[in-house]
Amino acid sequence: MNDEQLLRYSRHILLDEIGIEGQQRLVNAKALIVGAGGLGSPAALYLAAAGLGHITLADGDQVDLTNLQRQILHTQERIGQPKACSGRVALAHINPEVQVKAINSRLAGEALAARVADADVVLDCCDNFATRHAVNRECVRQRTPLVSGAAIRFAGQLAVFDSRHPDTPCYSCLFPEGDDVEEERCAVMGVFAPLTGIIGAMQAAEALKLIAGAGDVILGRLWLLDGLSMEWRSVNFSKDPQCSVCASDSVRQSVPAGAGPGRPGAGRE
Repeated sequence: MNDEQLLRYSRHILLDEIGIEGQQRLVNAKALIVGAGGLGSPAALYLAAAGLGHITLADGDQVDLTNLQRQILHTQERIGQPKACSGRVALAHINPEVQVKAINSRLAGEALAARVADADVVLDCCDNFATRHAVNRECVRQRTPLVSGAAIRFAGQLAVFDSRHPDTPCYSCLFPEGDDVEEERCAVMGVFAPLTGIIGAMQAAEALKLIAGAGDVILGRLWLLDGLSMEWRSVNFSKDPQCSVCASDSVRQSVPAGAGPGRPGAGRE
């Protein structure tokens, strides 16, 4: 790092758990953020401010007036612009050193696989189960850590999945694909604006800890926030031996032993 970076990130460097080595890992790291809305906004802003060197923002939607109540990446002047491009502008204002790639489409198939393969950590900030499950499958297949958040009405959820640890669960262990699930969306159900900030910021915190090697991430735990009472609840969960994603023979054989250091998604933002 140069002198300007040492000054910019000095408050991280002062932390024994991060220091210069941990901050350098952040500067060198790549994050994929799937969704540039209510959760992706605070997550992206904190990752950029913290100096995570390469951020890919993927979102197929455009900025709408109804987004501005909570999606703090965007402004009234950028209504009608692709959210990913609007987010890139916002992050450049926060930290011009960070390289931001905007993808103005919903990632799927080979495009999703390529982006997950290029990332050190993936943040699931999307608004639909199909994308969540697709992202989870790729993260399991490529052993890329996944930080998943959700928010609807006054309820927030957070969980971390890391298939580099063969005994830890994946998103599908908690929320099996194909279950008869009613999709809940903010456009119909509403969402408390600061709730998305709380959960999105926590997603950024877990992603930064994963990259810097600081502290313990919340593997095997689902954090639930009641935004009306401001009460947190933690629920332990374990790997499903019958999981169609992470318990398959192909996945078990591809994960080396000892590698690496309600359910999430029931709400949408």
